[in-house]
Amino acid sequence: MRKFTKLMSLALAAVLTLSLLAGCGGKGGVGGNSAGLEVDPATLQFPLAETATIKGLTNFPAGTESEPNNRTIFKRLEEQTNVHVEWKTIQGDQWGEKIALEMANVKTLPDFVFNAGFSDTDLLKYAKQGVIINLEEYIDKYMPNLCKVFEQAPEYKAMCTDENGHIWALPWIEQLGYEKTAIQTVGNMSFINTAWLEYLNLEMPTTVDEFEQVLIAFRDNAADLKSHFGIEGDIIPMACIVNDGDQDPCILINGFGEGYGDPDRGRHIAVTDNKEVICVANSEGFKKGIAWLHDLYAQGLIDPEAFTQEWSTYVAKGKSGRYGVCFSWDVANIASLDGWEPLPALTADVRNITAQNGSFTSGFDRGRCVVTAVAENPALVCAWLDQMYNPIQSPQNNWGTYGEEDDFDIFEMSTNANGEPMLKHAPLGDASPVEVREAESVNGPLAILDSYYGVYVTCPDDAQYRLDWIKDIYTPDMNHKYVFPNVFMSTEDTKKISDLQADISKCINTAKADWIMNGFTDADWDKLQSDLDAYGLKEYLEICQKYLDAYYA
Repeated sequence: MRKFTKLMSLALAAVLTLSLLAGCGGKGGVGGNSAGLEVDPATLQFPLAETATIKGLTNFPAGTESEPNNRTIFKRLEEQTNVHVEWKTIQGDQWGEKIALEMANVKTLPDFVFNAGFSDTDLLKYAKQGVIINLEEYIDKYMPNLCKVFEQAPEYKAMCTDENGHIWALPWIEQLGYEKTAIQTVGNMSFINTAWLEYLNLEMPTTVDEFEQVLIAFRDNAADLKSHFGIEGDIIPMACIVNDGDQDPCILINGFGEGYGDPDRGRHIAVTDNKEVICVANSEGFKKGIAWLHDLYAQGLIDPEAFTQEWSTYVAKGKSGRYGVCFSWDVANIASLDGWEPLPALTADVRNITAQNGSFTSGFDRGRCVVTAVAENPALVCAWLDQMYNPIQSPQNNWGTYGEEDDFDIFEMSTNANGEPMLKHAPLGDASPVEVREAESVNGPLAILDSYYGVYVTCPDDAQYRLDWIKDIYTPDMNHKYVFPNVFMSTEDTKKISDLQADISKCINTAKADWIMNGFTDADWDKLQSDLDAYGLKEYLEICQKYLDAYYA
């Protein structure tokens, strides 16, 4: 504890002396012409000479501590800065329905919303209404930690900035790998039961034909598998949830046709090596791949409940040992790490893994924290929020801390190879990492760059083995050069894209599920193409193309 306090004191002492500009913050917004507080700059060095109070709004996971100031992280921050935060909180599962009401009530708005998670549409709406203030000048003058992040990784500053040069929110950044090794490049990993493969004397499949034969072997040897492994319930050769994010099976069809598959289940777009935005549902590979998935379904190789089951049902059947193949972010969510391995790319017409859109810049949330127009002292608020971007602070906010009074800690304070303080992930034993993280972390705006690992913090074990899977199994087969980046569209284009996407995505997802289950004809395919044209696919792709071109320009 003393070592940490000394470290933070040194880091905070390096923060520039803060000075407030007359008339900054809230000008022209709903909060009126707030001129800020007339404060001697010397009093704004952390820790402040006298306690200052600011007001924040955040959320917390159900079943965890609801008062942020009772969390160790915020207790330490108050000691280090002498800034007291009066918090208003909303339970996480109620945030979506309540935050809009909070933002609409000017009289009760706090100085900042800490764990906002606002969409681009939200940010642009609140900016237009004057509810939030732009932050680029405050960042330049009062946020040296965030400035350093932007200097090290300028792409994140670009992604935070709208077409008029304004930054309306502070980001959440979590780098785990980068570009084709980033942990987000493959969300819906396919996993195969290697215990079943070994028992049936089968090899790891490398082509779609070999994969189909493995599933048939699982089906035809169901009784033997049940008896040998003590399984209750029917054997399910391949389990998935169609159109459900990481549980969708379309990573399997990457090898058909042009090799795009369907890596973006929300937008159904990909980027060619000529930097052209395309809709994958127009592609020959999508047509051939969905036809092949229907063939698997028709042979009884895919779970009949794949189109309707809830996550809890999917997990329960997996934990019962009934799956031969399944899809998720991590197989440990569904079955176990023992006896399972990621399924490599399957060769059909080509061999390819299409990385997910936005993944090359890793984890990013543009709208994580906003400062409202009623903040009387936005410079102080921003200076306090800048402490979240301290390289030792960000990992704690994101994952948890050390020195807690309970039985478990995410971290212990250790040292790196140079003898400097470093957060080391502590062994959790039988404790659930998710539950411990939710109990200790505070989330909000933060940045963890790839360069931090081994210097300020160790990499989480559950992230490290997934990074190894990506690098060793999937990255070698990522043959396409580009993904659609995380761009900040204008208000008009954001609304237009949202409206178009709602119809286009529904059209594609409906056809995809129906065709996997029931098959389709050339006439069905032609109708899908005409429906997509009617829903404005051409305009949709043109807007995406405009922002892709601007991004690379």
